Amino acid sequence: MAASRRGQPELQVRLPSTPNISTTGTANTLPDLPPIFALFLINFDVKAGYTISWKASKPGVELEGVVEYKSLPSGLHTVPEDLIYFVHDGFAGLSAFINAPVQDTEVRNARMLAVGVLVPLSYGRLGRAWRHAEGLKNMTAALAADGKDTSILEEYWKKNQADAETIAPSESIESPSVTFQQTSRKPPQGHRRNRSASDGAALLAPGHRLSPFHPAWSLTKLLDTFGPLIFPIQRAALLRKRILISCHAPIQEACNFVYNISILSNIPQPTFDLLSTNSPPHRLRPLFSIGVHDIPFLVEDSKPRRNTDEPTEAEREAGTGWIACTTDSILAKKDTLWDILVTMPPPYSTNAKHHTWPKLEGPQGLPIKATQRDLRRFRSLKAGLTRLQTSLTTSPTTPNPSDADDIFLSEAEEKEVVEPLSWAALAYNGFMWWASAGEQARSDRAEESAHDAELLADLTAPSPSSGARGADLSTSMASLTPRAAAFESDEARAELAVIAYFHRLTTQVLGTLADIVESTSDDSSEEDEGEDEGSGDEDRAALLRDVGAEEELDGRGIRIGSDAVARMGLDVWSATDAEFIKAAVAAYFGRRAYVEGKGVEVCGVRVC
Repeated sequence: MAASRRGQPELQVRLPSTPNISTTGTANTLPDLPPIFALFLINFDVKAGYTISWKASKPGVELEGVVEYKSLPSGLHTVPEDLIYFVHDGFAGLSAFINAPVQDTEVRNARMLAVGVLVPLSYGRLGRAWRHAEGLKNMTAALAADGKDTSILEEYWKKNQADAETIAPSESIESPSVTFQQTSRKPPQGHRRNRSASDGAALLAPGHRLSPFHPAWSLTKLLDTFGPLIFPIQRAALLRKRILISCHAPIQEACNFVYNISILSNIPQPTFDLLSTNSPPHRLRPLFSIGVHDIPFLVEDSKPRRNTDEPTEAEREAGTGWIACTTDSILAKKDTLWDILVTMPPPYSTNAKHHTWPKLEGPQGLPIKATQRDLRRFRSLKAGLTRLQTSLTTSPTTPNPSDADDIFLSEAEEKEVVEPLSWAALAYNGFMWWASAGEQARSDRAEESAHDAELLADLTAPSPSSGARGADLSTSMASLTPRAAAFESDEARAELAVIAYFHRLTTQVLGTLADIVESTSDDSSEEDEGEDEGSGDEDRAALLRDVGAEEELDGRGIRIGSDAVARMGLDVWSATDAEFIKAAVAAYFGRRAYVEGKGVEVCGVRVC
């Protein structure tokens, strides 16, 4: 059983559908645009600041004193336009901002306004709000030219407002997803969990496509921006840490990154079924744009929640980790509000001669870097994506070599974002080259490369000889119209490959740990486990504080050997990866772990 999970299971890549338009409760299809529960216009006034000058909303939806601040984060006056995503009280919000020059002294020769909507979060992480982006941008442009004619707002509200018969779909209507078809395995005793409506979405109907403003289009930009740092970010997200991205206006790209990191840190359902019932949620909460007015919420949300018998999705996520972005620098200074701070380079850094990387740190300025293993894995991932994109844009007979600058970092860049090679690793590599003329070192690296290649297996462009695995994606593409199919085949395939890669990486890590936990379980540990699963969040928090203390290990402790660390695709020499494993075992299995690092033995004596 364990072996079947370590191999890469058959893959199905699913694009979200573009269903027919319908707003009747009896219909089987969903509306093309998600119904809106509020529409509002915010204007900047030199005396009053940002004010809501026009609004329409359903009963019970509060707007005043909320959407003005969420829709218009600090620094927008420095950019001509922007799209801002946020969440508020069960709704996803999207506002389109414009800063248009006008010949009007009353508005200081510039008219700054934003048009925004609220849609229910039952439609997914962002409620498919991006489908309204084009309409909002068109309205802001029209209102910037004539701010007094609000008939365009009234018409949009009348056409798209929610009504009593509005369909309430399950989550992830338009989240690109990856389904792993693998041998069924019964979860360990006490680890069975109920599948939510969003977990088992059926294969969507023909007509699959991503909307033009869908955040997933920026997935490859995410990799280019963070480089190997994307891996420690993904591991922090997997531990459901509170991740704050400190950035500058415009904020649309940062909001897209929030969405994408949340997607990449999802736990595939078959793997989630193997975890403790007290495990963190299967996804990381995206809060999108936040500001100083959200500080009370962040403080309250950080308090631990007691488990209830049948918690809702929101109750399960409350008090757990999140990811958000902000342009308010004061939030970056309050290190009690977050666990990981990601500081984005200033906008002018794009003109620098050398790539400027984001800065990752923990509370009290503790720097966070990628491991040496992350660097090698990033090179492998970029090389694989380059081959995929080349196969989509170049004829088979025309060579198109990859650009080495996109795959390899300079020595200065490596020092900036990657942990230095440890003395133990240097000693091991030197000893192996001396003792075996390099054969063992080459063998280790070849095995590592094979593991990395498996993560991208089956994700190349399908061909007539590609077999059944490529056929799943080929069938989805064939269902598109010729124009849409060409668009998807050139771009969406790379984005979906990135999602599949990270979901497989998560399965590789948690699946290996599940094997070890199951193989070391005994009657006494199962009894202790049952007690821990009912102990609540406070006991789990205490467990997490102790996972790094070796002397705290008891009969429930498990040992993670260096071979298992390598199978997980982690760095056998990195202390930070060892701490990650300990925290993951505690969070997802309620156990303590001791990670055995790799070393050099001479005549049976360990020398390092």
